[in-house]
Amino acid sequence: MGIYLNPGYTGFEEIRRDTYVDKTGLISFMNSLIGKPKPLVSFSRPRRFGKSFDANMICAYYDKSCDSRFLFEGLKIAKDDSFEKHLNQYNVITFDVTGFIADARDNEIDIILNIKNSLLEELRDAFPGCIDAEEKNLGKALYAVVSKGNEKFVFVIDEWDALFREYKDDQQLQEDYILFLRSLFKNKDTTSRTIAAAYMTGILPIKKYGTESALTDFKEYSMTRPGRLAEYVGFTEDEVKRLCSEYQMDFDEMQSWYDGYSFSRIKHVYSPNSVMNALQEEEIANYWTQTETFESLKRYIEINMDGLKDAIVLMLGGQRIPIDVSTFQNDITSFRNKDDVLTLLIHLGYLAYDQKKKEVYIPNQEVTEAFQSAIKGGKWKSLSRQ
Repeated sequence: MGIYLNPGYTGFEEIRRDTYVDKTGLISFMNSLIGKPKPLVSFSRPRRFGKSFDANMICAYYDKSCDSRFLFEGLKIAKDDSFEKHLNQYNVITFDVTGFIADARDNEIDIILNIKNSLLEELRDAFPGCIDAEEKNLGKALYAVVSKGNEKFVFVIDEWDALFREYKDDQQLQEDYILFLRSLFKNKDTTSRTIAAAYMTGILPIKKYGTESALTDFKEYSMTRPGRLAEYVGFTEDEVKRLCSEYQMDFDEMQSWYDGYSFSRIKHVYSPNSVMNALQEEEIANYWTQTETFESLKRYIEINMDGLKDAIVLMLGGQRIPIDVSTFQNDITSFRNKDDVLTLLIHLGYLAYDQKKKEVYIPNQEVTEAFQSAIKGGKWKSLSRQ
């Protein structure tokens, strides 16, 4: 077991020790893609919506270096026809991009080069004699490993978009990063032969250049288009009802505070972080203002572009606003109009989106209070007194 290569099941085991809401149906979805032409998935959601939990779950299931069967017994995936076929059958490579950003700041090193070198080092240690000492291309190194009879790889990348958020003005770094990902997942000669599946998660969807995704081979799911993965965005109403029953909490109060995200397939979706905090603290309260994105909310709503302030005032009054989410470039700098800023707030979780009606709105009481707090502490203080 390594840090990035076949890390085992410890991360998911820790999650299972606590109250666990069964989201293993996501594994069934991933299994359905293996063997297909494009088994590559990008699933973006706000902070504290369970992204890292799911990444640990996927790693534990596929990792061939361990026997994780006991962690999945009694869960939905164990009843799926694909369970046995793919359980612990692949080499897993996983990394959290934020960890490499921290290393770069501490040691003043190249982030992308550090990712490649770190992965190559573990591959060489785990598969001695497979990779030439001079090989610096990660895709070719993976191919060399598989060509010697080793199992294919499953990639799990957490906080994939962190470079776009932390280095929002470094265009060259962003382009180099996209080229690195393309070299892994778009090389027709090696990708299909070496990668069984890939799962990327973060806050932002894949960066767009114009109208085109930078990584066109990925199936994309997000807060504006969750598609088949809508039930894995957060907690569903049935799941919250079961938790309220278990913890003896008032479901109606929980609903009034945390319900509000709605998709065509799943009409009621809750923020897992808010629900679990309320259950554990035995108190319904505003947990959004305790997250890192709260400072971002204050910054973005002060961009009074194209009537943004008026739109937020209307939404605070309970109205819904028409929106075009298609112009958003999936970064935090390329704002052309108020719709781009509002679309970013959808991806951050501060707004909800009705895909059918193409409308945006504030989802619930908790987020309403977060907006009110942001306004009181920002440049719109006069508005908070109205």
